[in-house]
Amino acid sequence: MRQLVLGNLNYSSWSIRPLLVARKVGLPVEEVIVPLDFPETSARLKEISPTAKVPLLIWDDVTVWESLAITEWIAEWAPPGAVWPEDPKARAVARAVTSEMHAGFPELRRQCPMDIRARHATPEMTAALDADIVRVEALWRSVRAEFGQGGPFLFGKWSAADAFYTPVVTRFQTYGLARTRDASDYCAHILEDALFRKLEEQAKAEPWWIEYGPDGRSSGYLQPPA
Repeated sequence: MRQLVLGNLNYSSWSIRPLLVARKVGLPVEEVIVPLDFPETSARLKEISPTAKVPLLIWDDVTVWESLAITEWIAEWAPPGAVWPEDPKARAVARAVTSEMHAGFPELRRQCPMDIRARHATPEMTAALDADIVRVEALWRSVRAEFGQGGPFLFGKWSAADAFYTPVVTRFQTYGLARTRDASDYCAHILEDALFRKLEEQAKAEPWWIEYGPDGRSSGYLQPPA
């Protein structure tokens, strides 16, 4: 069995990162979506995942959980340069900025949950949120200036770094956060890329919703299931 188990594409930033990498390199794997935050979600995931979370890659007798680990597994499967830059310095920096996204920017995550198909008002600009946005925009600018001469992405050619920052790009669009010309330019390239446009259409077509409230997350169907 070869499956990539994912949460809702509209809401699960953890899922779409390795999904974009898998699609970019043409990984021959079945994509399975488990809608999040329903009563049966945890039980279903516990049956297949050691963490009861998504994403999860099942490849024959290998099970890989966690988005960055899955990305590295795909990088080993794919030809050199398909996932990470071929130049050693660029590759090292790409892994560093990807890891920073993977582990950082907590206020941006908290105040601006990913919601690809929606448009929400810009949240109150706290010092912590402002610091996250400033860091993201500075990172994009510096990386593209040093490594991006060969194309429109962070390291010129598309890489896993772009997959990991795609959820940030969607947040910038959803909440109206991009404030510099360089950031807006990079966001435009991600949003216009065929890889994202396919994902966006799928996110818009999903039948589930998730809401974030003072009592936690709730979920339901946009329309009753057939």
